[in-house]
Amino acid sequence: MRNKIALFALLLLTGCYYDNEATLYPESVNCTPLTTSTFSGHVLPLLNNRCNNCHGGNNPSAGIELNTHTAVMKYVNDGSLMGSIKFSSGYSAMPKNSGKMSACDIQKIQAWIDAGALNN
Repeated sequence: MRNKIALFALLLLTGCYYDNEATLYPESVNCTPLTTSTFSGHVLPLLNNRCNNCHGGNNPSAGIELNTHTAVMKYVNDGSLMGSIKFSSGYSAMPKNSGKMSACDIQKIQAWIDAGALNN
């Protein structure tokens, strides 16, 4: 009887093992490098998909509008766009109540900024 209890306890404990999904399946940062990242072709679609549910339209959250080049440039120039989407210390992590943008998407936005953040 003791052997059965010991076996049951052993099986129970092995069933309690916890794997961390991020460790098992790390996010791939191997995204295809872009020769050119454009506002209309890369950045605005990402912002529309991940940000403009709250920061677009007639009443953007916190008064932060991200649906035009002019509006986005305010947050590019003060560093808060990249600080927020990278979840950097000192910035509000965005998108709020959602997962961080993929490293590939962040690279696309950074490439656009590095190329001069043109309205293209």
